[in-house]
Amino acid sequence: MALLLLEALGALVILVFIVWWTMFSGRQRGELPPQTDDDAPGAVSDKKTNKKAD
Repeated sequence: MALLLLEALGALVILVFIVWWTMFSGRQRGELPPQTDDDAPGAVSDKKTNKKAD
C-alpha cells in the first residue's frame, strides 16, 4: 500500500513539474504584442502609399 502511495506521489510531482515548466519557461520578455491586420503574415502593402494592394 505504501508503494502505491509513493508511486502516486511521484506521478503527481512529475505532473506539477511539467505544468510549471510549461507555464513559466516562455519568452524572456513575455508574450508578443497582438498583430494588427496590417501586420498579418499574408498582408501585402504598397510601401510608397502605405495602402494594401488589391
